[in-house]
Amino acid sequence: MKRIAIAAVLLVTLVGPARAGFDEGAAAYGLGDYAMAIKEFRPLAEQGHAEAQFNLGLMYEIGVGVPQDFAEAAKWYRKAAEQGVAVAQSILGVIYHSGDGVPQDYAEALKWHRMAAEQGYVRAQLETGLMYRHGLGASPDFIQAHMWFDIAAEQGNTLGRKYRDIAAKEMTSADISKAQAMAREWLEKHGQ
Repeated sequence: MKRIAIAAVLLVTLVGPARAGFDEGAAAYGLGDYAMAIKEFRPLAEQGHAEAQFNLGLMYEIGVGVPQDFAEAAKWYRKAAEQGVAVAQSILGVIYHSGDGVPQDYAEALKWHRMAAEQGYVRAQLETGLMYRHGLGASPDFIQAHMWFDIAAEQGNTLGRKYRDIAAKEMTSADISKAQAMAREWLEKHGQ
């Protein structure tokens, strides 16, 4: 449910190339005219408009304007994710983690979360860290987990600090130093 709430806020705030119909679809969604929103978004999504694809994924996931259909939601999120929409990548990671509309696949979940994390999407950085910490989709790796938590923490995320500190209790000083160096390198490379 958290991903739905987060995504709903993003639905009308995503910006991208202006194309006829997108603004109308967003306005219709905001007014609760979901049938009109679908009518505006679907042709754009079919033509490859990433934000329209994301919005269709969201609408199928929560079942507004269309019957709820997790497989269809995953299809549209994947299309947006493949075009680099970080929030779609992260939601696709959550979908593969939970198995909603797709077979549960932790490796695939980690792949999508990590793609979004690499773009600086803090929520995905937390999810990536958690997956490494718990060995979901890869062998447990406290250094990677600490690094991603530290990156999120450096961007002001309180959960990142909390998870980093928890992970550190199970690590050696050398491993913590290595994770911190990796985080600093990532932050410098990404201008953070």
